[in-house]
Amino acid sequence: MAESSSARALPNRVDAVLIQAAIAAALSFAHLHDLAVAAGQDGWKAWAYPVSVDLLLVAAWKRLRSGESKAAGWSWFLVALAASLGANVATAGLLDLDNVPAWLRITVAGWPAVAFLGGTLLAHGSTDRSAATAEQHEGLTKTTTRPDPDSGAAPESPPAAPRPALTASPADQVPAALVEHARKVAAEHHTRTGASIDTATLRARLGVPAPLAEAIAAQLA
Repeated sequence: MAESSSARALPNRVDAVLIQAAIAAALSFAHLHDLAVAAGQDGWKAWAYPVSVDLLLVAAWKRLRSGESKAAGWSWFLVALAASLGANVATAGLLDLDNVPAWLRITVAGWPAVAFLGGTLLAHGSTDRSAATAEQHEGLTKTTTRPDPDSGAAPESPPAAPRPALTASPADQVPAALVEHARKVAAEHHTRTGASIDTATLRARLGVPAPLAEAIAAQLA
């Protein structure tokens, strides 16, 4: 029962947060527009100012979420936040919008350049550092990894150990005991089959290599 109540309460909290954020964004947007109009920026230019401030806030927030260069992210976030809060305070009755001071007109007129600079640094600064890091990692990988088999360069291989030469035992080097045992095997084979034992059968019965079996067969002939 408690779990179902929590599940119903979560969407309500989320919806409330979204509604609150939408209201705050709309009010801030309107205040920035009114301040731009009062500073002599009319028409579409007045609507572009709040969009510029909001985009700079979003770019700074993304930089903070990425975890890269938080100092730059916080700096431009505070600049955009000051512009938004300044417009809210200025249009709250503390400033005569019919007689805007010259410094405020200069600030509003220079804001597009400031926003462009901040947005460019926030959007491309992280990409440049990521590319440099990737290049450094690639160079380190090339110096520490083995050659690519598809690159055409054959990797160095350790020299193979020399294999011992396989030589057949000559007939005169066959042990006498083995020859005597082979005679008994051949006699048993002749008694059982009535035919002389061949080399293949002798090799199978004795379990010796082919060269040795041939040497024993030569001794039995």
